[in-house]
Amino acid sequence: MILLVEDEPGDAYLTKEAVQGADAALRVDVVEDGVEALAYLHRLGCYQDAPRPALVILDLNLPRKDGREVLAEMKGDPDLASIPVVVMTTSSAQRDIAQAYALHANCYVTKPVELDQYMQAVRATCEFWLSTARLPVGEDEA
Repeated sequence: MILLVEDEPGDAYLTKEAVQGADAALRVDVVEDGVEALAYLHRLGCYQDAPRPALVILDLNLPRKDGREVLAEMKGDPDLASIPVVVMTTSSAQRDIAQAYALHANCYVTKPVELDQYMQAVRATCEFWLSTARLPVGEDEA
């Protein structure tokens, strides 16, 4: 299960299509801002029955609470720190890349502008993190 944190509806749609094109059975939940992402991850309010994601795909530029704040909070929380976070954003600025890794992002991907390249980047990222990499099993999955 993937949690996609993306405020741009077009990017959210394309990302979800790319993921499900690679694995139709893979669930992708989408939230539109950082506050909602943290509520989902902490299972608060309407997200109290939310599953623990195997992967978070996180945009940096989000309303209410940006991706940097979400990343810092996730990696500072022992219950969430082991969830891999792929920052997928339009920025290719070196300061954004360095900051994301300083906050313990597992991967940083600049969104390609060409549709085919975008779809391939999403598929390759998900394939690596969900099929190739070995991840710890969450408490509720053990």
